[in-house]
Amino acid sequence: MADTRDDTAETAPTTATLEEQREERYRRRKAAQRSAKRTLARLGVHQSLRDRLALLEAADEVYDLDRPVDLYGGGVVEDLERKVAGLLGTEAAAFFPTGTMAQQVALRCWAGRTGNPAVALHGLSHPELHERHAFSEVSGLRPVRLTSEARLPTAAEVRDLDEPFGALMLELPLRDAGYLLPSWEELTDVVAAARERDAVVHFDGARLWETTVHFGRPLDEIAALADSVYVSFYKSLDGFAGAALAGPATLISEARAWRHRYGGQLFQQFPTVLSALIGLERELPRLPEYVRHARVVAAALREGFAEAGLPWARVAPEEPTTHDFQVWLPYDVDVVHEAAVRAAEATGVMLFAGPWDPKGPGIAFTEVHVRAAGLEWTADDVKEAVAQFAARLGDVVAEAGER
Repeated sequence: MADTRDDTAETAPTTATLEEQREERYRRRKAAQRSAKRTLARLGVHQSLRDRLALLEAADEVYDLDRPVDLYGGGVVEDLERKVAGLLGTEAAAFFPTGTMAQQVALRCWAGRTGNPAVALHGLSHPELHERHAFSEVSGLRPVRLTSEARLPTAAEVRDLDEPFGALMLELPLRDAGYLLPSWEELTDVVAAARERDAVVHFDGARLWETTVHFGRPLDEIAALADSVYVSFYKSLDGFAGAALAGPATLISEARAWRHRYGGQLFQQFPTVLSALIGLERELPRLPEYVRHARVVAAALREGFAEAGLPWARVAPEEPTTHDFQVWLPYDVDVVHEAAVRAAEATGVMLFAGPWDPKGPGIAFTEVHVRAAGLEWTADDVKEAVAQFAARLGDVVAEAGER
């Protein structure tokens, strides 16, 4: 009887097999993150539950734990709100469980006041890329893109937009463009252009905390440019979760009503709120130091790539505007991901701790974060880690060519 089996089914890798390989590489990367002797950042997302719970051991350093527990936004929640309003120089602030909810509520409130649900924003902004069209699907807002290029919108684009809009939303920094910030002059010009069109200005300031070095201004002066500001407690401050919306007292009062309607009036929130207070106490004062050292790391990466003879590499932006930035390399995602994991496993040094994603055909990018752990790295340390990574990269490329 003839053998009618398809031999290619036995030899060609299946999609499932490739997915299994990627899952295994993901597990190896996570294990390498946890065991690394040296890394540029020890983010909460990379830690165990035990490690994260240990954060609250410092709670009594930032708050009187003998005070009554919070209920539906009272107590410690209100105290955090007052602290944030003071830091940003606004009349009031409201705590939200997520930034997605906070910004929908803010812009919904502004739409009711301006009578225009259109929100002018960048095509790479978080609500456009990462929130499943929540503005339009949930809140009745209508996003209008000013640009989708990897830069901040210009004053001319705001001034010349060919339809009216009630609010301008600016993400500062713009994460998906490499955590990019405009100059202070560019920012003030864009805000002025929105005012000329009788639009309100809202800052998506999830990472606004670390913009003071680039702008050369204190937080309250930066926030004063906008009518409302959203800030996150976990993206830079390493809290468990949570966000705050800050602005005029009348806006925040209305926002609290919508917070309840959106399901954000949680019974108790003290673990998250205490972690936010710890972040404000511990991390906020150190952010300028992280930003300055990120520039040292970025310069050393560029030098290390050149010394390793990599054909093309990019640090974006070339000089980081915050303590986070992107690295682009001309290889497929699976190749650079495998090389990064192998280097970490072999040396105990985790240079690229995050995932790699495609930036275009044959181009992969990853995000580099510099925090307290990164301050221990000298420029020579960075270049040595690049050399180790490049050696593994050569091995992986050679193995791929043999297959």
